[in-house]
Amino acid sequence: MKQFTLDELQKDCSVKQKKGLHFIVSSVFIWAVILVVHLSSLDIMQKNLLTFCATALLFPLAWMFSKWLKIDFQNKENPLTKAGILFSVNQMLYILIAMWVFNAVPDKMLMVFAMIFGAHLMPFSWLYSSKTYLILSIFIPIMSLVLGHVAPIYVLALVMIVVEIVFSLCLVYECKR
Repeated sequence: MKQFTLDELQKDCSVKQKKGLHFIVSSVFIWAVILVVHLSSLDIMQKNLLTFCATALLFPLAWMFSKWLKIDFQNKENPLTKAGILFSVNQMLYILIAMWVFNAVPDKMLMVFAMIFGAHLMPFSWLYSSKTYLILSIFIPIMSLVLGHVAPIYVLALVMIVVEIVFSLCLVYECKR
């Protein structure tokens, strides 16, 4: 059995999983759902609850997009896939913060949610050797903090859609290189 270097394993993840493009494209649709929810006349608690519910779409959408984009969804042969799963599951612990904000400061829940989403991307910059992940893992939380304090909350959801589209295009570019 051939031994692979860490660089080779990272490159394998980047190529076979197209740098997680299927998850980022899925997030465009999830943020679109969140935008629609936050444009509705529902009260903030209902909007926040539906925001959490929207995230349940992530894995089904990512699986669907992996088929369409011809991405190896699981890449079971690569041991670094387990690290990618760990990086994703780690976000669940931080969602507990958003759950606290949900009740304590409901008007700021989406801002905190977006900050957590952005920050959780940083380890993927290492996994996929991606500057895009690194830059956006810093940009998204800062942008979310600023917009969450100066703009109506639906603006944050709208901007996140744009950021996720740009993110997707940057990943397509990185994958082609």
